[in-house]
Amino acid sequence: MPSILVLSGSPSATSRTAALAEHLALRLRERDHRVRTIRVRELPPAALLSGDTRDPAVAEVVEAVAAADGVVVASPVYKAAYSGLLKSLLDLLPQFALAGKAVLPVVTGGSPAHVLAVDYALRPVLSALGAHHVVQGWFVLDSHIVAVGDAVELAEGARRPLYEVVDGFSDVLHARRPLIDAS
Repeated sequence: MPSILVLSGSPSATSRTAALAEHLALRLRERDHRVRTIRVRELPPAALLSGDTRDPAVAEVVEAVAAADGVVVASPVYKAAYSGLLKSLLDLLPQFALAGKAVLPVVTGGSPAHVLAVDYALRPVLSALGAHHVVQGWFVLDSHIVAVGDAVELAEGARRPLYEVVDGFSDVLHARRPLIDAS
């Protein structure tokens, strides 16, 4: 059973991005994956800002990234890029932390004008971290995400294409798992 780490990079306590990340984690569990979600905002701020990779919470995230077969990286768009909070964590990962992994970038934002943040801001960093396969990422408008208690409802126009991307990511991991087990 492939393992997936979901990194939720929103600094907001009431984040649609975090709610969407949890929703995607649930979908991936239903597709026979072991999934763990980490909300970067819950990591010690002093450790993130000072680059303290010896901090136990940060070291645990680095180990979780190393152990995962795939990583979902979710972030809201701020200033045409992913969140600074997420950047602070990505900067603490080893140079090739994503080597051998499939990665799914998911970005949320208030306007379609930010859709290119997936490919021009986030994808290059994920590739620089050695990601073996950065699958097609996806941008979701904030207005298409409605948190209902602990659940999320997606606008009809957003649900189908997002699920196609997430299910494709799942398929990549299931296809790669026999190769990983054999090595």
